[in-house]
Amino acid sequence: MTRVVLLLSAVFVVNSWLVHNAEAQTKPVRVFILAGQSNMEGHAKIGTFDYIGDDPTTAPLLKQMRGENGKPTVCEGAWISYLTAGQKDNSVITGKMTAGYGALGGVPQGKLGDKIGPEFTFGLTMDAQFDEPVLIIKTAWGGKSLHTDFRSPSAGPYQLSSFQLENYPKQEGHGIPKDFEQWKVEKGNATGIYYRLMIEHVRNVLADPKQVIAGYTPDQGYELAGFVWLQGFNDMVDGHVYPKHGEPDRFDLYAELLAHFIRDVRKDLDAPKLPFVIGVMGVGGLKDESAGMLAFRKAMAAPTKLAEFQGNVIAVETAPFWSEELGDIDAKRAKINQMQHFLNSKHKDYPNADGDMTEQQKSEYLKKYEADLISPEDAKLWQRGASNAGYHYLGCAKTFAKMGKAFAEANLLMRKE
Repeated sequence: MTRVVLLLSAVFVVNSWLVHNAEAQTKPVRVFILAGQSNMEGHAKIGTFDYIGDDPTTAPLLKQMRGENGKPTVCEGAWISYLTAGQKDNSVITGKMTAGYGALGGVPQGKLGDKIGPEFTFGLTMDAQFDEPVLIIKTAWGGKSLHTDFRSPSAGPYQLSSFQLENYPKQEGHGIPKDFEQWKVEKGNATGIYYRLMIEHVRNVLADPKQVIAGYTPDQGYELAGFVWLQGFNDMVDGHVYPKHGEPDRFDLYAELLAHFIRDVRKDLDAPKLPFVIGVMGVGGLKDESAGMLAFRKAMAAPTKLAEFQGNVIAVETAPFWSEELGDIDAKRAKINQMQHFLNSKHKDYPNADGDMTEQQKSEYLKKYEADLISPEDAKLWQRGASNAGYHYLGCAKTFAKMGKAFAEANLLMRKE
């Protein structure tokens, strides 16, 4: 009798799961778009996951990111289609959401890499939130600007700044093109390319979601449920396009271009109220209070102040997710690199001013200099938590994990309003 009861119970559980799974597969797919440059690609190595568990506030997040087998979680209800730079050209990789959909430079075509961006915890959060299938469409390329590469149609053709108008025709070097007329042709050809690639990829995926979600049927349909934008570094450091150094309105143009971008994305995807999350530049963390960084962060968040975007565009500050302790070590590492340069200089204020040090002497000097700056504990901590440069948020998985979760939560907040 007991065996019969257990058998019937098992059958009931399996049937309940099949019914629940079948119901989920008949509900509209929730579609989220993630776009931007290298930090949307993501340069945090999976090898830095353990660092997340060192902090009691993020240890629960690490448990979501890893299965009981110690390997990265594979979502059962979230999928991704990712367009990015491949080994030779742009490439697309698809599959169930898991770790490895970060930057894919040097990774064989169609293979997962060893890095994450915001997409991993974004996908985990959305998978936990919805019974419906979740589809993430990600498009990201490193080193791209909003003023040119992602410039959207309503922003119009590329416009020369006051600095460019004054200096470019003179052909004086220092980043100024030698052939100004040819530069204008190339700039015109480059304007908006990555915006169009992004829109084209989204449309291609949505034309046939089954190419990503095997069980998808046309009867399900889909809902465009959110967009996340994480970009900005190339604009922030472009002194030719944004020449008003030190002035608070230096990056007003970026805010205008981003507002055009939001409008055009919604228009081109026929989603007039698509919830839009802006990931505000946060490299350097809260300690970076330089005029340029503060002005740029303000410009990135500025579209949220416009009446048309009230309640449907949210700016998420990413500076709080920066690892300050790793940032402090990175600053020491920068001093070591600087000292290496000084040792090869004959300036009177630097070591080896007379140039008499041998290569071995310079090496020994640098080794001692490093030992005095970076303790063994610092070295272990860096190895545990960092895997890239400062402009890539130090390649810290903890930072990207917190970022992705925050982006998802901001998106969900807009759905409730």
